[in-house]
Amino acid sequence: MNIFDGIIYNVRGFWLGIKTPKLLLLGLTRLIAVIIITIIFASLILVYHQEILNLIWIKPESRWLLWLWHIFSWVLSFLLVGVSTVLSYLVSQVLFCVIIMDAMSRITELLVSGQEKEPEKMPLLGRLFFLVKQEIPRTIVPVLLSLFIMTLGWLTPLGPVLTIFSTITAVIFLAWDNTDLVPARRLYPFKTRLKLLFKTLPFHFGFGLLFLIPVASIFFLSFAPVGATLYYIREHV
Repeated sequence: MNIFDGIIYNVRGFWLGIKTPKLLLLGLTRLIAVIIITIIFASLILVYHQEILNLIWIKPESRWLLWLWHIFSWVLSFLLVGVSTVLSYLVSQVLFCVIIMDAMSRITELLVSGQEKEPEKMPLLGRLFFLVKQEIPRTIVPVLLSLFIMTLGWLTPLGPVLTIFSTITAVIFLAWDNTDLVPARRLYPFKTRLKLLFKTLPFHFGFGLLFLIPVASIFFLSFAPVGATLYYIREHV
């Protein structure tokens, strides 16, 4: 599987999600949830924008430095919105989006294979705990680590290299967060699932490339579980 296969499966899943009423409803629910939480986080952070700016750089009295201070203020605003977007995505994942992703994966598996293979039934609370626990190594830690590396890159001469590396890492793990839904649900060992990721890095990079497209990325993310499940059922079952 190569980069182009990853892109193709993501697009196929997106179209299947749009054409299937249940998947469309779940995908739009996830989309709306992320947007609402993002707006709430961005609003809260921007309310304290001035306080954060004053902690970093108090408004200078010199007219020669004032224009530079205003530019820095705008850059800080964009950075804060970016951070709030990442945090809101992670919060929405932990709170309820992971449940929507699992439901979309189950529906897709049923559509493609005609049956849903599940090793055992779990109570609702146990299932919720299991799903959230899977998000820690798949998304939360990798995305926060990528954000840290990117921030560190801005403070060093290796900034461009570190930024590219952190972006590639983030999209690969965002893709894996979706392709791992089926094997995790079947309770395959974590080491086995991680080995599968490393064997298919080009595919996952291609699948995650669409998450880098401005605006469109949020739509592809919302329906990514569909394409990821299509990939796993057709290529690994």
